[in-house]
Amino acid sequence: MRDRKSTMRVPAMPADANAAGDIFGGWVMSQMDLAAGIRAAERAGGRVVTKAVREMAFEKPVKIGDTVAVYTEVVAVGRTSMTLSVEAWAQRYHTHEQERVTSAEFVMVALDAEGRPTPVPAANED
Repeated sequence: MRDRKSTMRVPAMPADANAAGDIFGGWVMSQMDLAAGIRAAERAGGRVVTKAVREMAFEKPVKIGDTVAVYTEVVAVGRTSMTLSVEAWAQRYHTHEQERVTSAEFVMVALDAEGRPTPVPAANED
């Protein structure tokens, strides 16, 4: 059963673009990392860090003015880590058109107060 959630939305601004008006891939990846961190911290109930990003490829450009929406899904939970599927979509400026621009797997590790890996709590089955 899929549990994909809209985790964040942010506008792409001129400061995030190259001279041609394309948004830097690193900026898009940063938004995805922020969203993965939000979702993983909610699942872990505390601090998390990014351990790895897997299989990221840019499918479409993001342009100035587009709204980038990031969706996350926890797809696997280990003892101290989680794997999240993360997708970035662009809602094109002044339209309702949406296109997936990239996706990747993010591996996040739960940390305790001293910064050491700590077990991820069992899922809450509400």
